[in-house]
Amino acid sequence: MLIEVWSDVVCPWCYIGKRRLDKAIAMFDHRDQVTVMHRAFQLQPDAQGVHPTKQHLADKYGVSEAQVEQMQQNVCDIATGEGLCYDLSNTVSGNTKDAHRLLLWAADSGKQDELLKAMYAGYFEQGKSLFTHDDLLALVVDAGLDRDAAADVLNSTKYADTVTDDQTTAHAFGANGVPFFVFDRKYGISGAQPLEAFTQTLQAAWADAQ
Repeated sequence: MLIEVWSDVVCPWCYIGKRRLDKAIAMFDHRDQVTVMHRAFQLQPDAQGVHPTKQHLADKYGVSEAQVEQMQQNVCDIATGEGLCYDLSNTVSGNTKDAHRLLLWAADSGKQDELLKAMYAGYFEQGKSLFTHDDLLALVVDAGLDRDAAADVLNSTKYADTVTDDQTTAHAFGANGVPFFVFDRKYGISGAQPLEAFTQTLQAAWADAQ
């Protein structure tokens, strides 16, 4: 079974959704026959520079930064329930294309999940940035991948077309936001749904495949 997950590395609900999917797979009798593939989805594909997330969200939704802090605290509380230790107080936002290119590169060596976890934990729990080559290469090392090979990717345009193609495919499936999960190109889950949604969809997709 192939589960494709469209997400952005700066989306707090995507990390929560990944944690719930991982839990569902761990409980699944046929988990050794499940492959999970990260697909790129940029929430701000045209972003330039790096800005405080509070300011970005306040401008985007037309609310005060105090209201943004309350929104963030609500997300943190939900993350805590999933065993995650979010700290969104000083996060910054920017363009995630290079991060996605590295994730697509990591898939070629079977290390995509390790790098994605390093990015999520670094950004949401440790206050790390994901927007410069040095930021990303430090996380590459944390994930146990080759720094020089990753630098070669960052200094090229490799995987840039795939990032665009992934986003186009997501829109073709009707996804305008993330996380978005597709099981064997037949079953979909939109958003960080409760654990039961993932366990039920796993069972349904498996039964259909048989």
